[in-house]
Amino acid sequence: MLQNLGPLGIVGLVIVLAGIGLIAYESLLIAAGMAMVLAGLGLVVKALISGMLQSFGMF
Repeated sequence: MLQNLGPLGIVGLVIVLAGIGLIAYESLLIAAGMAMVLAGLGLVVKALISGMLQSFGMF
């Protein structure tokens, strides 16, 4: 998975995880909610991209 992200994607992932960790330092419940929102957003984006690629016959 990390090979597909590239260096910029890995840096972005580290920043997201650091941000959630910083929020969890203050409030664990809010950090859990934000992590769920990010995971849901990631799934929606993946589904949209997969659907678009299927419509072009590429996936």
